[in-house]
Amino acid sequence: MGTFVNLKMIYEFISELPDKDAKAEKEALAHQNELTKPPGSLGQLEKIAIFFAGWQGVRKPKLEKAQALVFAGNHGVCDQGVNPFPQRVTAEMVANFYAGGAAINQLCLLNDVDLNVIPLSLDKPTADFTQELALPETDFFSAMNLGAEAINLQADVILLGEMGIGNSTVSAAIAASLFGGEVTKWVGKGTGSDKKGVDHKKKIIGKGLKKHGFHSDLRALIAFGGREQAAICGAILAARAASIPVILDGFICTAAASPLYATHPKSLDHCLIGHLSTEPGHIHLLKAMEKSAILELKMRLGEGTGAALALSIVRGALACHNQMATFESAGISTK
Repeated sequence: MGTFVNLKMIYEFISELPDKDAKAEKEALAHQNELTKPPGSLGQLEKIAIFFAGWQGVRKPKLEKAQALVFAGNHGVCDQGVNPFPQRVTAEMVANFYAGGAAINQLCLLNDVDLNVIPLSLDKPTADFTQELALPETDFFSAMNLGAEAINLQADVILLGEMGIGNSTVSAAIAASLFGGEVTKWVGKGTGSDKKGVDHKKKIIGKGLKKHGFHSDLRALIAFGGREQAAICGAILAARAASIPVILDGFICTAAASPLYATHPKSLDHCLIGHLSTEPGHIHLLKAMEKSAILELKMRLGEGTGAALALSIVRGALACHNQMATFESAGISTK
């Protein structure tokens, strides 16, 4: 794929994205119905296997190489006191990722995932969205292109995660701008805000919405988003261009992807949602985007941890799909 330099180019790219292989999907469904189990008895595992078959274009999909990308960014809206932690924590957590000390490191080791952590200008936070657009278009396109370039085109699945103090506020603002409704339903504790802090976040988001208004495309990300959210969008599009399935993490990742959905709902057809976050906005976002999560573990850490955990479910789905006996091979009678 080329380098994005303007919104028109992105919208044209989205309109030409490849679709899944319906023939392979049909063959995978037929294979599922031949396996030694009642049809549908493995529930979502069957749907996941068929999903991967459709995007890989084969009856029996493989999962040999998995890549996790964690993008990190800082946000100017933190100047409004929306987070109980200072922004230097973003860089400190990036150092922790590099040292192997975070939750995502352990889950990637457990699930045989190549982890790449990519900080984006941590010393230069985005603009405060209560005062101006969060991202100049040059920064937006640069971050999108960086995200796209980070994809390993040899991967069978891409896991997406993020790190950024203040990005739960940013995500709530993006969701509210795109899908409307009361600001209250989009805002949660983030990294640990108390009731007073949550109320303050709602006020700040309301102020941002008053300044920038509501959007139905990627302009919501330019108005409110961060570089890590833009990079996530770029990675999603690059994966789709290569027909690589994607597992998004929780609320922050879903909110980052939501401007793509608003631009063209089918642009996220290759994406699964790893887990349902306890951030209250996530369930509303999933309903608006007609998506459901693989797991619900009352998590809200970020880092791609929900996506990494969901990968083990995907591995189980493909193992059953590819390695179970058929009724014929096992010599088991059918009706």
